[in-house]
Amino acid sequence: MEELIKLLDNHLTLLSTDFQEDTIYLLVESTLNEVSCPFCGTLSSRVHSRYLREFQDLPLQNRKTIIRLHNRKFFCDNPNCTHRTFAEPFTFIRPKSKKTNRLIEEIITLSKSMSSISAEKYLRKNVVRVGKSTICELLKKGR
Repeated sequence: MEELIKLLDNHLTLLSTDFQEDTIYLLVESTLNEVSCPFCGTLSSRVHSRYLREFQDLPLQNRKTIIRLHNRKFFCDNPNCTHRTFAEPFTFIRPKSKKTNRLIEEIITLSKSMSSISAEKYLRKNVVRVGKSTICELLKKGR
């Protein structure tokens, strides 16, 4: 499982794995000591707080996958920056998103070949918890 987490980001480490019915829960955290502020680029190592971020990823072993990330907020020490704190950014998921970028691409690819209702049924059964409105929204955005 550790290798699969490294595919998302080389700086993630797997803390625990929990199998429940048709879902795998992976608890991960970043190993970086310093992170660049996404607003000004200043490096920061001062942690403001921590929170648990939960999102869906591609299925593993025919099970839905939920990743729980111990995310950190950092102080930005640049007095000219527009933000005092920022959440640790990751390239594999957009801010505030509940699905990884690669999962979103998979949803869009599958949904283009069938109706949104059929896509919802197939995806809910085999891949991910997703609704018809989410599928339509993703198709409209054309990500």
